[in-house]
Amino acid sequence: MKIKWTVPIFKRFLALTIIVTVMTLMHASQVLAHAALVKAEPARRAVLSTAPAQVRLWFNEEVEPAYASLSVLNEDKKSITDSKVKIHSEDPKSIVLELPEMQSGRYTVKFRVLSVDGHVVDSEYNFTVANKVKKDD
Repeated sequence: MKIKWTVPIFKRFLALTIIVTVMTLMHASQVLAHAALVKAEPARRAVLSTAPAQVRLWFNEEVEPAYASLSVLNEDKKSITDSKVKIHSEDPKSIVLELPEMQSGRYTVKFRVLSVDGHVVDSEYNFTVANKVKKDD
């Protein structure tokens, strides 16, 4: 049996094909999405003249509080605080870690979060607290 492709049948077939393709692509982008770091304070590779009081990370989607971890390591790769990471009270896409007083040096921020869609994001970055240089006049 041969299908006779009249103009109205062809238009319907083409429209249906386009709709199915667009819907498939939209679904695929949602499946491939996962939490990504959007902003960090202190920022990656920052050189600070004063030590930060906290580390705060922002993600592009909400993270699961029970599975969020955040630590700051000194140059000897030892954690500088026993504080627990918290989800920011006003932003469920943000985590915060309070820090103790810090000496000058290079620090590593390590984080691991589980986004609400089930994907794990595990990464790290560095920042530096520099000695204040006193200028002689």
